[in-house]
Amino acid sequence: MAIFKGAAVAIATPFNNDGSVNYDEFGRLIDFQIDNGTDAIVVCGTTGEAATMSEEEHMEVVKYCIDKVKKRVPVIAGTGSNCTETAVKLSKLAEEYGADAVLNVTPYYNKATQGGLIQHFGEVARAIDIPIILYNVPSRTGCNIMPETAVRLCREYDNIVGIKDATGIIAQTSRMMQLAEGCIDLYSGNDDEIVPIMSLGGLGVISVLSNVAPRQTHDICARCLEGDFAAARELQFKAIPLVKALFSEVNPIPVKSALKMIGFEAGPLRLPLTEMEEKNREILREEMKNYGLIK
Repeated sequence: MAIFKGAAVAIATPFNNDGSVNYDEFGRLIDFQIDNGTDAIVVCGTTGEAATMSEEEHMEVVKYCIDKVKKRVPVIAGTGSNCTETAVKLSKLAEEYGADAVLNVTPYYNKATQGGLIQHFGEVARAIDIPIILYNVPSRTGCNIMPETAVRLCREYDNIVGIKDATGIIAQTSRMMQLAEGCIDLYSGNDDEIVPIMSLGGLGVISVLSNVAPRQTHDICARCLEGDFAAARELQFKAIPLVKALFSEVNPIPVKSALKMIGFEAGPLRLPLTEMEEKNREILREEMKNYGLIK
C-alpha cells in the first residue's frame, strides 16, 4: 500500500529572529496543513532548510513534527545525506521517533555513480524497516538516478517503495515507469508537473505550493486520481503563474515570503539563503492575489 496518495507538503521551517526554530509557529503551520486537506507532511526536506541544521537540531524538528501530527496524516522525514553513514543514522532515528517513511535525496556535491547509488540507498534500506522514497533532483545535487537504477532498487529492497521525481525530464520518467511495471510509487517533485507526472501513473506530489495552497494542491491530485484529467489540467493551469513566482528565486526563499503574506511568522532564512528581492516579492504578491490567497 502506498504511503500516501495526493498532495504532501514539503513543509517550511519557521525560524525566530535569532535563527532558532519557532516551534509554536511550526505547530500552527502543521495544523493549518492538516485542517486544509494536505495528505502527508514531508519534514526537513529542501524547503525545510535542513541543509543548514545540525544533525541534532534536524532530528529535533523531525520528532516535534511527528509528535504534533499524532498520526493524523503520514509524516515522511527527510533523512538524506551525501554521507551514507549519516543517512543511515538519521533514518534510524526517524524510524525510532515514529516516522511513517523517510525521504532520501541522492548524494550531493561528491555525487555517485549508479553503482554507488545502489550501494548508498541499499545501506539505508538494510538499516531500517519503514518505507523509503528516493528523491531525484539533479538540478540541486548534480546526481541523477537513472530509470534502470530506480527500478533495480525498488525490486531488490522491499522498503524502497517510491521516488520523488524532480528531474523535469518527462521522457526519463516515462521510461522509468515503463520499466517499473508497477513496482515504483511515483510522486512529482515539481508543482508545475503534477498532471503530467500523474498521467504516467504518479500517485501525487511532494509540493512547495502546498505550503500556502494545501487545499488547491490536494484538489489537483484528487481530480487526477479520479481520472478527471481535464478538470485537473484546468486547476494545474490556474496554478502555473503562482508556481512560477514561488520559484522565481531559489526555494525556499519565495515560499517563506508567501507564508508571511498569509499570516505566518515564517521568520528569516538561514545563510547562504537571503531575503527575497523586492521586485520578485511584488510579483509574488500579485500572483498570490490572483490565485485568491490574499486580498
